[in-house]
Amino acid sequence: VAPDIDRHGDDEEMHLTQNLIRSAVFVKHNDVRQEPANPAVQSPIDPNRLLVVEDLQVHKGQAVIAGERLCALSDYSSLFIEGKSFEQDVPELSQAAARGWNVDAVFPGQDGALVIRDLKLAFVGNSIDSDSRTLSFFVELTNEVLRDETNAAGQRFVAWRYRLGQRLEIKVPVEQWENQIVLPVDAVVRDGVDWFVFQQNGSKFKRVPVHVQHRDQTSVVIANDGSLFPGDVIAMKSANQMQMAVKNNSGGAVDPHAGHSH
Repeated sequence: VAPDIDRHGDDEEMHLTQNLIRSAVFVKHNDVRQEPANPAVQSPIDPNRLLVVEDLQVHKGQAVIAGERLCALSDYSSLFIEGKSFEQDVPELSQAAARGWNVDAVFPGQDGALVIRDLKLAFVGNSIDSDSRTLSFFVELTNEVLRDETNAAGQRFVAWRYRLGQRLEIKVPVEQWENQIVLPVDAVVRDGVDWFVFQQNGSKFKRVPVHVQHRDQTSVVIANDGSLFPGDVIAMKSANQMQMAVKNNSGGAVDPHAGHSH
């Protein structure tokens, strides 16, 4: 809604209309257009909703024609992440969507990666790009306001945490294990064909062999076969350094202050 040129105050600007919006949907059947019996009715627009002016095409005092575009508004409160899957990975992606498995988003940063967990896989595309041979899929992402300030002139500036065009990684689950143990990747070390963790034993740590079922860049899945039990205290990082300390001490127990945390 634009203010009247002759009667508006100095501080009055364009604002969102509070009128109800009735959407008309037509169904074509045998060349007959028919309106549904119960068309959708939307609630009045929240005046406090944060909309960002992306493009302003008019100025104050300008005469406009009904239906002419005044500006472009963007709502960044809810976004979609567009992922790209290679053609050979489409069956696993479709399986994750069919089973309702959530995915993780990994945003790189100077202070380490920011991981947003349990995001909904909303939609998987139906066509593969002929050039890149990739399939697009979309993940729902709720945005957050980082900065909301108003200057002395009354102009409001809003900055959002996640921005259009920002690059990230999506982790899509392809298999599920029940009742297993998940550890950080730095908590497990390999020695030949065997894998070990370091379990606290009094004031020292001892090597405990484990069976690794899966390992990626961040996590390791350990078989729940009795080698570890819930409540056991183990070193959650620096397993490689502790392994070197074991070899340097000819198999002796590890110094409990050898750069670990638990």
